[in-house]
Amino acid sequence: MGFTLVELLVVIAVIAILAAVTLAVLAQAQEKGRSAQCLANLRQWGVAFRMYADDNDDYLPRRGQGVQTLQEIDRPTDWFNALPPYFGELSFQMMISNNMAPAAHSHSVFICPSANNTNNAAGTYFLSYGMNMNLCPWNLTVPTKYQQVYEPINVVTMGDTPGQYSSTYPSVQPYSIVARHAGQVNLLFLAGEVRSYAGWYVGCGVGDPGLPDVRWLTGTASDSNAHNY
Repeated sequence: MGFTLVELLVVIAVIAILAAVTLAVLAQAQEKGRSAQCLANLRQWGVAFRMYADDNDDYLPRRGQGVQTLQEIDRPTDWFNALPPYFGELSFQMMISNNMAPAAHSHSVFICPSANNTNNAAGTYFLSYGMNMNLCPWNLTVPTKYQQVYEPINVVTMGDTPGQYSSTYPSVQPYSIVARHAGQVNLLFLAGEVRSYAGWYVGCGVGDPGLPDVRWLTGTASDSNAHNY
């Protein structure tokens, strides 16, 4: 006995639903994998921060430029130049000079696997991670020391960013941290721990909610300028 047209349509509909569910599950699994790799990248940066401080009288690397898009890449103490040698990589400046700029979706500690370069115009730079804009900024004459930071276990050091900035902060401005992992944002803390949070919880695209466990203020002189971010 053959199938009726209605029965065939029902079978096709069930297959389509199962296929959609399967694809959704696969997409979720892939994103979890990308988020895990992102956290591993941030963990490497955390080790490098600690090693840099150990080698430089406890001073931290600079955050790079602040609210401006990244243009100045030749300062050796900016994080993207100072830290890569600690895991066998060239500084960002040298990578640019050698036409080896880390690109979106490339396998690089500079690159979050889920990050897209939405502004790949000539003369622009792409970094999918940014340093806490309020940590060791250039408006302080002397760099911040690790031991000066209040509660380093809860002070954000780096996080997921849109790509055109070297530093970040929860903000309505385009340099804000971004929740690109299924609504989650990955963050590195100064003590070396990495954590993932819901974007709404930490103020992605809104502003710093002043959480005790996700601190952007450092307890140093830089805090007086943080309200400008």
